[in-house]
Amino acid sequence: MILDTLDIDTDAFFDGTGWQIKPEGACKGDVCVPLPDGFSLEYAAQRLGMAVVADESTGRWALGPESLNGQALVTAEAPDLVLDDIDGNEFRLSSLRGKKVVLVAWAPY
Repeated sequence: MILDTLDIDTDAFFDGTGWQIKPEGACKGDVCVPLPDGFSLEYAAQRLGMAVVADESTGRWALGPESLNGQALVTAEAPDLVLDDIDGNEFRLSSLRGKKVVLVAWAPY
């Protein structure tokens, strides 16, 4: 999430991160992280393990994804990916939901 200010409200935080601020804390799905000191972007980011990085030359900040328990991924659910298969037919990654999948990517650069 790219920000022009660190002074954002709970709606903007939810729109950019998917974390909803409730009385019990920051919640996403079945996970709630208590925010006993209330909401501020910097405090919520610290509690959720989100990196906040400033770019002084542009006056902007980048807010990274949550990393609860020091792990970069909170879920192993990939976003839906739609590509053409070798025959030109549309293939959706979500058609394999519930199965173990290995994605292999290659780039010549």
